[in-house]
Amino acid sequence: MSVVQTLLIYAVIPLAIYGLVALLTLRDRFAKAPRYRPGQPWEYPAVWWTANPAGADASAVPTGGGKPRPTAKGGARGSW
Repeated sequence: MSVVQTLLIYAVIPLAIYGLVALLTLRDRFAKAPRYRPGQPWEYPAVWWTANPAGADASAVPTGGGKPRPTAKGGARGSW
């Protein structure tokens, strides 16, 4: 076995395998759109999110300074 064959088997082939694995793991990072960083302008409309869109209506808001109408029974509360 010559020196060239030895280097090919023990150096070049393992490095090629490591390089292929590295490219496969980093391909998502190169394909994604750039991330938003603080201080950059925000170019998208504001989105209000609620966990229960059906419960986010005006009927639960008090009118005339009263208590809000309960929308569900049970659950955790912040007022003990």
